[in-house]
Amino acid sequence: MEDYSIKNTTKEQRIELIRSWQPEDETSDENNLDMWEIYRDYIDGKKEIAECNAEFAKKADYMVEE
Repeated sequence: MEDYSIKNTTKEQRIELIRSWQPEDETSDENNLDMWEIYRDYIDGKKEIAECNAEFAKKADYMVEE
């Protein structure tokens, strides 16, 4: 398993990692999740992936399906 921690990656590598998680056809993302916004702090070297995931999960608890 690769180490994607901030200390072991460059900003360019972090961008490529997030890009690899994007669906091939971004218009088909039925949840309308903005991966760039979710992982902005990771890309910028401010928070690790796990911290971004935890923050997103916390926000998701407050989302209501229409």
